Amino acid sequence: MSSPSWTKRQNELFEQALNTYDQDTPDRWENVARAVGGGKTADDVKRHYEELVQDVHRIALGDLRQYGGNGNTNGGSSRGGSSQERR
Repeated sequence: MSSPSWTKRQNELFEQALNTYDQDTPDRWENVARAVGGGKTADDVKRHYEELVQDVHRIALGDLRQYGGNGNTNGGSSRGGSSQERR
């Protein structure tokens, strides 16, 4: 079983492998796992990809709380009121 943590380098290799092995590549996850190395399995990289997709989806919906944002989509300000009131 591989380590649940991912190093910065493994994430870089993961991103490169995703660009190399697209969704139409046979044995995609095995190839990505081999490219990442560090004992990562096909299941590990597939799970990592699914978590990444969920994170991107949450960000796209404006749910930035876990990323240090406040989830507010009014131009990045966490303060209420109009732009005139903030001036």
